[in-house]
Amino acid sequence: MKYGVAAFPSKQLQDIANSYRKRYDPHYELITPHITLKEPFEADGTEIKKVAEEMAKIAKRQKPFKLHATRVSSFSPVTNTLYFKVEPNQDLLALHEDLHSDFFGGMPHYSFVPHITIAQKLSDSEHSDIFGQLKMAGIDHEETIDRFHLLYKLEDGSWTVYDTFRLTGDEE
Repeated sequence: MKYGVAAFPSKQLQDIANSYRKRYDPHYELITPHITLKEPFEADGTEIKKVAEEMAKIAKRQKPFKLHATRVSSFSPVTNTLYFKVEPNQDLLALHEDLHSDFFGGMPHYSFVPHITIAQKLSDSEHSDIFGQLKMAGIDHEETIDRFHLLYKLEDGSWTVYDTFRLTGDEE
């Protein structure tokens, strides 16, 4: 089965992201707005129990982190994806690094760019037009995220929560 790890922002920020996603993101109905903390991976029933146990330990080591969405940005020219840029900070980067320890297969192939996707799979002309509009509209939103979620992918392509881990930073 396919699993992933994400943090969900507040309903307020989800509503802002969804106001764009419902028009510009074909994955709108598959998952709520989120920050991907670990790319999708395969695991069986036995493996995922061990993964969940390790994530519970990570949650005790790591502190809640500040989410500060500061602007609309793009992954162009690699993909025509638009997103709210989330400013990296020490607590967020520490959580990401902990989720990519040797236990989890090491660091990912791509650099970690914390973000919340608001549009994807756009044509070049759509991307150019919408990016210009959204850059002017902008975003400046701050909140604290105190949990992350282990998700699994259903047969219809949607994602749902397998387990939730509260960040406490109790065991440093």
